[in-house]
Amino acid sequence: MTDVALFEAERPALLSLGYRMLGERAGAEDVVQETWLRWAAAEQTGIQNPAAWLRRTATNIAIDVLRSARSRREDYVGPWLPEPLIDPDETSPGAKFELAQECELALLWAMEHLNETERAAFILREAFDAGYDEIAATLNKSEAACRQLVSRAHKRLGEAGPRFDADEKEVADLIHRFFTATMAGDRQTALSLLSPKAVAVSDGGGKARAALRPLNGPEDITQVLFAVFTKDQASPDFSFEVAMINRKPCLCRYHHGILDTVTTLSPDSLGKIAWIYTMRNPDKLSAS
Repeated sequence: MTDVALFEAERPALLSLGYRMLGERAGAEDVVQETWLRWAAAEQTGIQNPAAWLRRTATNIAIDVLRSARSRREDYVGPWLPEPLIDPDETSPGAKFELAQECELALLWAMEHLNETERAAFILREAFDAGYDEIAATLNKSEAACRQLVSRAHKRLGEAGPRFDADEKEVADLIHRFFTATMAGDRQTALSLLSPKAVAVSDGGGKARAALRPLNGPEDITQVLFAVFTKDQASPDFSFEVAMINRKPCLCRYHHGILDTVTTLSPDSLGKIAWIYTMRNPDKLSAS
């Protein structure tokens, strides 16, 4: 197999790794491009395991990019949320992100609470089934230290609130029940579906109207969402449809036929809504 063919065979996995690390499509593509440049310049005859070498290189590039990105996100207007991947088909530019679609937005959001090495260790272990020897070589740490990184990441993610294993049917049912109640002004039903510790986060990036802080608790969440959705429901300028986002159902809102909002959610261990994601940043929606 040629050097180019070896790299292209690993490209989908590298894109997935980059997206999981950064939560951004363009950032993931930049990671893959830089990995290719280093691969093309490397003495490949001495590389015994090309897939592991490429993962290690891409991971360390992504760690550096993530550190820089986090400093930029400190100046971001309102909460920052990972970029959604909306229902790409095999012929669309998004098809190359097929592996990344398996990463739930709730998990990407929760991983923002991990430091760069915790995130890398967790992704390599859980998404790519890398051995601790490979993770240790990638992060230049001992295997014992890498086991601690993964363990600590699991603990922090477990404390985040939403589940990351909810199936499509459960999410679709909650979306239908919650937004049917919201648009109908049925506050009692909507409140009953929310966890007492529910969090709703919206990302407008300073380019679309969105809450500038996370909404915490059922009362806070319903007060804002009722004001938005009951008004939209009555306007002929808006339309709604259910689509797929990162392989989970979402509610898409269109303004004059143009997608302007994507909303999805994740349940907690009791089946209540624990986390609501609303993307309104037009840059992130137009890229999906």
